[in-house]
Amino acid sequence: MALYESEHTKFMREWMEKHPEESREQQKGRALWWDKPPQALDTMKEAEAARVPNKAYYYDAN
Repeated sequence: MALYESEHTKFMREWMEKHPEESREQQKGRALWWDKPPQALDTMKEAEAARVPNKAYYYDAN
């Protein structure tokens, strides 16, 4: 453990000890915003086929 622990960290540790149900809520939130299900192989192939390559100089109008 580190030598220094901020007031916020201490508060969060105590809060999580008193409210263990919040851990499940954290997991639900993470699953909603960050955990993405794997895509099907055919969907990935379609996306790759539809991809348009970037120009060498992005701002060139020609």
